[in-house]
Amino acid sequence: MSQQSETLQLFLSHRPELLRQANRITRDRAQAEDVLQEAWLRFRAVLAERQMDEPLGYLSRIVRNLALDSARRSGLENRLFQNEGDADLLQVPSEAPSQEAAVISESELRVVEHALALMPERMRVAVRMHRIEGFKLKDIAEHLAISVTSAHGLVAEGVARCRTALRDRL
Repeated sequence: MSQQSETLQLFLSHRPELLRQANRITRDRAQAEDVLQEAWLRFRAVLAERQMDEPLGYLSRIVRNLALDSARRSGLENRLFQNEGDADLLQVPSEAPSQEAAVISESELRVVEHALALMPERMRVAVRMHRIEGFKLKDIAEHLAISVTSAHGLVAEGVARCRTALRDRL
């Protein structure tokens, strides 16, 4: 019988005992199975390089050390990620505004729309183009056939009126 066959026979004959040893430490059957697989790979690699007097003792030590490492790693992962379950998904804030914020925004929008309606035509157009539609002052000036400075003045005055209307509402 070759050394590889003897090694495999040793492992297989003591596998249930080694599995119980790993399971006692990890307290997880699947994890214990993983430990045993890793232990077998390491044990076989070491035996390919050298001869041992107590291969079963060495294999048992490998299983014990790997099981301890695995249990420590699981404990650390549980501590790090214990609050990251499905319950946390319920605490993720929604991107939608709250009902209160929506009502306040609608109310503010009505006040701003009323303030815009009271503005002179050119000022209303300048504010809408700049603040709502995103046009540059240069484009507003061309559209209204006025200077950029005048366009800036119209927008600034219109925004000031909207702010005053909102402030007065409170």
